[in-house]
Formats: sequence, C-alpha cells, structure tokens
Amino acid sequence: MFKNLTFAAVAVAGIFVGFESASAAMVGMPMGLKSALQYIRFETPTLPPMAYSQFCVRYQDECRSRPMFRGGPVRLTAERWAALKEVNRNVNQDIIPERNERGLAGETWLIGPDRGDCNDYAVTKRHELMERGWPARALLLSEVVTNSGEHHLVLVVRTKTGDLVLDNLTPQIKPWSRAPYRWVRIQSPNSTKLWATIGGRSV
Repeated sequence: MFKNLTFAAVAVAGIFVGFESASAAMVGMPMGLKSALQYIRFETPTLPPMAYSQFCVRYQDECRSRPMFRGGPVRLTAERWAALKEVNRNVNQDIIPERNERGLAGETWLIGPDRGDCNDYAVTKRHELMERGWPARALLLSEVVTNSGEHHLVLVVRTKTGDLVLDNLTPQIKPWSRAPYRWVRIQSPNSTKLWATIGGRSV
C-alpha cells in the first residue's frame, strides 16, 4: 500500500535545482548538484500496482497510449522549470494530507481531491503538467520505499539534464540521486500502462 506521511513531519535536507535560462539550464547550479543529475535505468518489466490499474479504469484519458513523435526526456527550459515549481508547490498546498488507514481496501488514486495521500499528490501533479502540454513519456509515476519502510509514490520528471523528483514530503524538487528512498518500480516512458524495475544510478 502507499501510505502518506504528513508533509510537515519529514524534514529531509534538500537542494533546489536552479535552472536560470532556456539556453543554459544549469547556469547557477552548484557543481555538486551538476554531478548529481543522473538518469534512472529501467530494467525488468513488471506488473503495475493494482491501484494503478484501477486508476486507469477510472481515468482512462490519463493512461491512454499517445504518439511518441520525438521520444526521450524533455529539454528543461526556464519556462518548464517555472512550471514544475508552480505545480509542485500548488498541489502540495491544495491537498490536505490524509493517511490511508484501510490498507489495500482504501487504496484509491484520485486527481485533485480535497484530502489525500501520496498517490493523490503524484497523479494530480502528473495530470496538471500534462494539461500544460508536457508529454506523458516524461512524467512517470514511481513506487519507492521510505527510510521508515513505508511504500510511497512520487512523480519522476525526465529531462535532458537529469531525472527530477516531485514529492509531497518536501517542497523541494530534487535530482533522483538525492531522493532518500529505495526505488522499487516505475512507469515505462514507452507505454503508460507498463512498469519496470529500477536499476542502479548511471550518469
């Protein structure tokens, strides 16, 4: 199950990634962060979470196949960086955190609820970014395990400067390598209905 941890309860040391312009996305970024911008390696195909399959029945447009045109990560322009920060901030503020105390029976992933857990934050952020024109291939839901052993859902945004994590447990957008989790599985960028296990980090 994906249990929500209270937003204010987790004080994870984070670093904002500064992207100063469309032509030089990494200008102003500390050297340590530049080396931290890495990419997830997709390994073995695996089944998606059961709750995700139910989500796709409820929100068919969110899971429908889309033309690939130009595949791969997106270029992180100044406008896109601003959009990521705005959506991450707004969704974290708009949804009141509420734990799922019913286990799998209470596992529902909803877009834009008044109250919700990590799953609702992640799918809402993905929805909001797709509404702004972001391609589904660059917005991947990912299951992780926190240091306390709880399963958790985040949104991974694939950019040409690295994979970034949008998370309801922190207001900060972090490089994948700086997110303090054990990574379990992630959506495939080639098909929203397929998931894969996650390999080691590689630049």
